[in-house]
Amino acid sequence: MQVQAPPNEPQSQQQSFSAAFALQGSPQVGQLTFYSPLGSTAAAIHWTAEFASLEAQGETRTFTGLSPLIQHLLGTDLPVTALFAWLSGQDLAVMGWEVNLTQFAQGKITAQRLEPLPQAQVRIILDN
Repeated sequence: MQVQAPPNEPQSQQQSFSAAFALQGSPQVGQLTFYSPLGSTAAAIHWTAEFASLEAQGETRTFTGLSPLIQHLLGTDLPVTALFAWLSGQDLAVMGWEVNLTQFAQGKITAQRLEPLPQAQVRIILDN
């Protein structure tokens, strides 16, 4: 995941991270676990329709939903419903986002948000 710095912000505001992950559930109820390069759990996100929680570095933070949690983590929103569709190979259109599923058979997905700012890019490599 890469989030560009807004035009009026310093480049230090740009965020980029990569991690192995395991995703279970649906846009309404689920769990997303991020793993360090050594395979230990770096962070875990759990969500329901009522709340979302982030467990990282021995602390748990609770949010009113998955969107506020994502906004806190990334500084921008991510279309969760579309992300689940993209992960299953469905080309679900989202305003401002472009998804490339041409290499889905090889386990590769790329999506980028062009507007609204900040621009963001998600690159996923699926490992069965």
